[in-house]
Amino acid sequence: MDASRVDAAEWERWGADCLLAQDFPDEDARCLARSLAQTSLWGIDSHGIARLPHYLNRVAHGSILARPQIGIKHTGPATAQVHGGQGQGIVVAHKANALAIELAGAAGVSAVGVSDSSHCGAIGLYSRAAARQGYIGIAFTHSDSIAAPFGGREPFFGTNPISLAFPCADADPLCLDMATTAIPWNRVMNARRDGVALPPGVALDAQGQDCTDAQAARALRPLGGEEYGYKGYGLAMMVELLCGPLNGNPFGPHISSMYEALDRPRELGAFFIVIDPARFAGGAALAAVVAGMARELSQAPGSPRMPGGPEAAAQAERLQHGLPVPPALWAEMQDWSGRLGVALPRTR
Repeated sequence: MDASRVDAAEWERWGADCLLAQDFPDEDARCLARSLAQTSLWGIDSHGIARLPHYLNRVAHGSILARPQIGIKHTGPATAQVHGGQGQGIVVAHKANALAIELAGAAGVSAVGVSDSSHCGAIGLYSRAAARQGYIGIAFTHSDSIAAPFGGREPFFGTNPISLAFPCADADPLCLDMATTAIPWNRVMNARRDGVALPPGVALDAQGQDCTDAQAARALRPLGGEEYGYKGYGLAMMVELLCGPLNGNPFGPHISSMYEALDRPRELGAFFIVIDPARFAGGAALAAVVAGMARELSQAPGSPRMPGGPEAAAQAERLQHGLPVPPALWAEMQDWSGRLGVALPRTR
């Protein structure tokens, strides 16, 4: 059976209704549903609409709170700590990133850390939000042990993604959003759900051998693979320190697994840096120069694409044809619709 297609706005309605049925405040429910729909529009299916059933499951188990007590502590003119209160990570991260943008507007640069939160989705949501307001956005987060260290075979760090976004004149922000592993772990989970193979060179089995069987995968390789994985491994460690210990969160093997122990809070962190380009010599022209760079690159031999180009192409296609919903995901959605008394989204 092929994937069904659902309009992003229709899926967003369904997602928000499910969250409202779990007692999320209206603003938070719509923020989370909108973020997941947007992530899928970008073609990032590992972090998009497929993750909502997991979030609903954790709320049902009590490890994510629909109405957390989120605490904000201003620690300096341009710094703050946001305590997530076991809230939903995307909701908490948007609040922390908005605070970072506000602080950067006053001070020129800001840094905001997040503690005691949960999975915050695609990290590019937050860097892009800053760039759309004319700032440079930098965002990091971490997760439980998924990636084998370079030279090892047992998982230690998470996928620990990094995102940077710059404003671009008359266009969407220029955005780099990348894991420090060869692929995100959620791509393994999607492959298990859909019964498809992984590409070679991205995952290891329990014996530390290269693995394309999603069911047998036990660890991801760091970015750079078997020969150059020390690069992704080193980046993952730096992100771990920023998001874990710096914020008073656990690190690596001490973080609760995303898909196991569903009643145990994740205690995840994130870290946001926002820069006001106007405080620097090239700031006034920065967005125009970024646009010019994109044009120049597009005319180079081979027509290289800018970071974010594939996401923009996916969004154009999916706005026209809808978001793909594989059969296994549709079955999960049917289950949650029945449990929560929410009407399923209309399919195309």
